[in-house]
Amino acid sequence: MTQTRVALVTGASRGLGAALAEQLALRGWHVVAVARTVGGLEELDDRVKAAGLPGSGGLTLAPMDVTSDDAMRHLCRSIHDRWGGLALWAHAAVHAAPLAPMGSVDGKDMEKSIATNIRATAGLIPLVEPLLRAHEGTALFFDDPHGGEKFFGAYGSTKAAQIAMAQSWQAEGVRTGPRVVIARPGPMPTATRARFHPGEDRSALSDTRTEATAILNAL
Repeated sequence: MTQTRVALVTGASRGLGAALAEQLALRGWHVVAVARTVGGLEELDDRVKAAGLPGSGGLTLAPMDVTSDDAMRHLCRSIHDRWGGLALWAHAAVHAAPLAPMGSVDGKDMEKSIATNIRATAGLIPLVEPLLRAHEGTALFFDDPHGGEKFFGAYGSTKAAQIAMAQSWQAEGVRTGPRVVIARPGPMPTATRARFHPGEDRSALSDTRTEATAILNAL
């Protein structure tokens, strides 16, 4: 009997995370889709069901906040109890604070950036690591380098810290695993990019499904 390939996608309600969850499900994976936005998760589920492709995997919708330590511990325990491990963790959850000069960065925006982009990632890695090792799985992160750019103080610094953690984890697991991949997708017409580039001509940007397909094919 073929073992079901299970993927955890954090930040799965929109953008690249939603596209990855959709593509994985259509390829026969079972996807645990995590996001705070219930409506976005339900729309994801509707798209997968509407495709009606033979061999499509299923979705487990998990409307949770990745910054909640208790929720993430419960989720990972449930994955262990039901499937024994993970073949893939794609971490697309991110907080994109509004652009602002460092002297004007809102304290709440900075704190939310730290909580989502740094603390949540640091908390999830030790929870997910044994699940990935159990199934020789892969952790997937997405670089978006804006560290040091003007007006990107909150987002750029915390996203850079997230990727630095992923790079350390990657180096540590070369021999012992799990495999850690850091992708750098092209510019996409996501809500995050719209906050940074209002009024941009989005017709020239790459579709999220196109980027998700390319990333999964590369894996």
